[in-house]
Amino acid sequence: MHIPDGYLSPSTCAVTLAIALPFWLLAYQRAKRLLHTRLVPLFAVFSAFSFVIMMFNLPLPGGTSGHAVGMGIVSIVLGPWASIIAISLALLIQALFFGDGGISSFAANSLNMAIVGSLVAWGSYRLLAAGAPLASRRRVVAAGVAGYLAINASALLAAIEFGVQPMLFHDASGTPLYAPYPLSVAIPAMMIGHLSFAGLAEMLLSAGLVAYLQRAHPALLAGSANITTAGSRQGSSVRQLWYGLAGLMILSPLGLLAAGTAWGEWGAEDFANPAAVRKSSGHLACMPCRIALRRACPDWPVCGPPPSPTMPRPSFTARPLAMCCPPCLVPG
Repeated sequence: MHIPDGYLSPSTCAVTLAIALPFWLLAYQRAKRLLHTRLVPLFAVFSAFSFVIMMFNLPLPGGTSGHAVGMGIVSIVLGPWASIIAISLALLIQALFFGDGGISSFAANSLNMAIVGSLVAWGSYRLLAAGAPLASRRRVVAAGVAGYLAINASALLAAIEFGVQPMLFHDASGTPLYAPYPLSVAIPAMMIGHLSFAGLAEMLLSAGLVAYLQRAHPALLAGSANITTAGSRQGSSVRQLWYGLAGLMILSPLGLLAAGTAWGEWGAEDFANPAAVRKSSGHLACMPCRIALRRACPDWPVCGPPPSPTMPRPSFTARPLAMCCPPCLVPG
């Protein structure tokens, strides 16, 4: 879901910035009072947690990968407004220092994951866990559902942002100027992976951490007002969370073992080596590429050689052909 530079038009980036700015300002006004309380260490822990957890890529069918975000548990513990700030900071650090997500698309990524994800997670959890005791299993279930709904809402919004680009921004010949996939391709390609693997990862992460906090520090699940008066137990609880975060940081290189790039997160390095994108079998391995190729040229097979030596290649132009699916697209 980390949209790189160049995949959204400048006007799309401007619109997402205009939408995100009021939420950032409101979140800062709501959350700044917590920055003078005992919540400060927790804010740092969960912002770092979101940063680290996004480094764990999960292999998905079709040669791509996906990841959890952590917006479910961050919203449950910190509240939606502090969660917006915490996850936005994590995304900003990723964009500035690690090239994960673009600078121009930072507002879009924050809108998708930090703002919409946090609000959906918090609203879902409050609705499903209303009136339940802090140690109730219903809160664990509510946390899992909240995380699942939140990451899929974020993925759907990102897919829509991708899908409207070829509809609104193309040259005189119809060639897309930015992301080339229409909504009919972008939405299924994005949602299949998140409704299954990435969504389940976010669900298990949120539910598992809520179950842990029910035993270790239930005051963290009672809202920020109770956190600030929780007493000395919070210090030891925060230390335990830091230890867990340190363990995740040590294990984070395991995320590099996942084959493929998350759908829509391709970078220039994906085009640099033609040998890396050519498959020996001569077919398109990535399911989104197969869908796009089938729509563009129904008579062209998605596997194997063309029906006849004289059959022309699909009528993609160079830019959308390269952007179609760099890790697995066979050059013509």
